[in-house]
Amino acid sequence: MTSQPSLPSHTPSEAPLSRRRAVVLALVLVAAAIVVAILGIVPRVRARTTLQQQTDALSAPTVLVARATAGKVAQNVVLPGNIQAYTDSPIYARTSGYLKRWSFDIGAHVKKGQLLAVIESPEIDSQLAQAKADLATAQANSNYAQTQADRYEGLLQQNAVSKQDSDNFKAQASSTGNQVHAAAANVRRLGQLTAFENIVAPFDGVVTARNVDVGTLIDAGAGRELFHLAADDVLRVYVNVPQIYSRGAVPGVTAGLTLSEYPGRTLPGKIVRTSNVIDPASRTLLVELDVDNTKHELFPGSYAQVHLTLAGSRPALVLPVSTLIFRAEGLRVGVVRAGRAVLVPIALGRDDGKTVEVSEGLGPNDEVIQNPPDSLVDGEAVRVVRPEPPPGGANRSAADAPSR
Repeated sequence: MTSQPSLPSHTPSEAPLSRRRAVVLALVLVAAAIVVAILGIVPRVRARTTLQQQTDALSAPTVLVARATAGKVAQNVVLPGNIQAYTDSPIYARTSGYLKRWSFDIGAHVKKGQLLAVIESPEIDSQLAQAKADLATAQANSNYAQTQADRYEGLLQQNAVSKQDSDNFKAQASSTGNQVHAAAANVRRLGQLTAFENIVAPFDGVVTARNVDVGTLIDAGAGRELFHLAADDVLRVYVNVPQIYSRGAVPGVTAGLTLSEYPGRTLPGKIVRTSNVIDPASRTLLVELDVDNTKHELFPGSYAQVHLTLAGSRPALVLPVSTLIFRAEGLRVGVVRAGRAVLVPIALGRDDGKTVEVSEGLGPNDEVIQNPPDSLVDGEAVRVVRPEPPPGGANRSAADAPSR
């Protein structure tokens, strides 16, 4: 009989050991797979995150910021002005008669005291001669009465006359003395009337009207203007300044005048006084400027454009108009706070076309975005660029990364 080969026999303790080894091997394989997966996924996640960060950083707009400056907006206001003579006066007659002659016609420049015309008034001359004769008579009577009063005063001291007679002569002397004063006053009055026969210029100026000619009957009570005289070496320019600009229109402010007959020229002037009251009908302040006209280039009565440079009445924050953002919800400016753009509502004061006053909504330390893009969104991350510092200052031009 052939014997069978013997097979290896396993003990009962060897079977669990084999299973444990299989489980350990499986765990090792799983751990290895996980490690391999992690080593492959983490770089991709990191790369994706880096790409997202770079994309966000590149998509964030780069903005130039600057702080608002403290100052006053100089408002250039152009207003219509009326040019008038510094002194403008009609000349009337103070005595009646016929115009004997006149010396100056319209457009003539005269000096103070120069003879403009002569009125012939023989009646007044005769009245003056009569008044002088009456004065001489009154003086003679007064002298005689005074002599009699002195004589009777001496006789009274000697008890040669009564006191009543002496008093009568004293009263007569006093009465005739008053008659002398009255006659002298009448002579002076008629003398002044005869002096008014000569019409003289009351000030330096130009004759702008002559309304009489030789032989014209002059009636002092008719109120007829003989001449019109205007002083034009210095001219007054009256301007009605709107209420909003009235605080800046103060004496001493310079101005420029432009006229259509002098294209390309600006004539200097200066505010000398204001009415200090707002006209309730037009809500304007009446302002007077003085303009030198010694060359007589300007005519009284002309129309001019007055250019006033009026400063603000109080300090304010000033921004260039390029910083303003016009949105449907109102006027805004972009301010950078914590690396993000914040659209801040503001209230404006004056606007000179290049800069504006900000009266509300902005602080002196706020960094305002210059030339903001139309696509700027409130809360959007931005890359900030600050202007170059002055020579010798610290380098502040580096771009700041947006904070998150």
